[in-house]
Amino acid sequence: MEVNGRTVSRDAEPRMHLGDFLRDGLQLTGTHLSCEHGVCGACTVLLDGQPARSCTTFAVACEGHAVTTIEGYDDDPAMRLLRPAFTRHHALQCGFCTPGMLATARDIVLRVPAADEARVRLELAGNLCRCTGYQGIVDAILDVLKQQRDTPDPRVEQLRDTLRAPRPVTVYRKPAHATPAPTPAPAASASPRTEVVTEVDDGILAKARAKGHAIDASFDVPFPAEQVWALMGDLPTVASCLPGARIDSHDGERVKGSIAIKFGPMSAAFVGAARLERDDALKRAVLRGAGQDSLSKSRAQGNVAYRLVSSDAGHTRVHVDMVYALQGPLAQFSRSGLVKDFVRRMVADFGVQVSRRLAGETAPADEAKRSVSLLAILWSMAVDRLRRLFKRA
Repeated sequence: MEVNGRTVSRDAEPRMHLGDFLRDGLQLTGTHLSCEHGVCGACTVLLDGQPARSCTTFAVACEGHAVTTIEGYDDDPAMRLLRPAFTRHHALQCGFCTPGMLATARDIVLRVPAADEARVRLELAGNLCRCTGYQGIVDAILDVLKQQRDTPDPRVEQLRDTLRAPRPVTVYRKPAHATPAPTPAPAASASPRTEVVTEVDDGILAKARAKGHAIDASFDVPFPAEQVWALMGDLPTVASCLPGARIDSHDGERVKGSIAIKFGPMSAAFVGAARLERDDALKRAVLRGAGQDSLSKSRAQGNVAYRLVSSDAGHTRVHVDMVYALQGPLAQFSRSGLVKDFVRRMVADFGVQVSRRLAGETAPADEAKRSVSLLAILWSMAVDRLRRLFKRA
């Protein structure tokens, strides 16, 4: 194969991945291996000029092809613009994701010349960074795109033309004795980009619970259980108790709407539907909901089960049992231990809002417009932990 413009020849086991071949066989250690499942994007290299995950590409499949790693970008016109832009906008910290991030950034600059910030963020969804918060990376790419629009570099334009040119297709000829492949089913008429999840998949949630994506929490309300039960069956009122939640349509126990959540510089608005199932005798209920974020195409679904228990003082304890699943670029957040603290704090804040509604207080006019801020809740959690630490001291 050709690597960084130089023809190389090495023996490789059939199962060896390109990333290991580059690092161990050629000592090109600028290609970083991390997840080795094609998820994080740190190992991204160029294969015949196109980004490819070297941790899931077999080395023997690259025979006769051209591979470019981070060590081979010295004379690349797009990289001559991206490298200083990454420096100006502080787009790297530890640098582990940077080789793969630059490969993807180069692809965005060449393939999507009119990209705005939302499109750049979407294109970067396959490259994870634990340091920068992505803002500097996004700004650096937007900077290069603007440079190319204002003062086009002919060499970059030539690369874009090369990318647009038709590429030869290798046709696989199956042996005569091979079993004919089944005729593929017709493609669905609806585009997956516009599909919105509205039903919960119990199989996915069962797997999510097995992976530990389940949370239990509780809160106390200084009102009798009958009053609390009546309020929590009123879905528009329940939505008004949760910042960022909005109901667009309401038909009995079914609602359609959205909930906005902010993760520092990243934000998501999940649009979907929910259904409430209630047992009035036992004062138990399950809210089943699912939705999709239009920008990242991440999908969320979950069940929120709750039950009410009366106390002698006329107060009510609400026990909450939640199981959730995230799919897509935002799924990385579902694995964090902080998510459970985050949700428990949301449940506690929800309990405060329920108590206020029962006391006759009305929500501020802008309450529903605010998104649920992970940063604000994490700050509140940190303050609480510091208080507990000083109390023990």
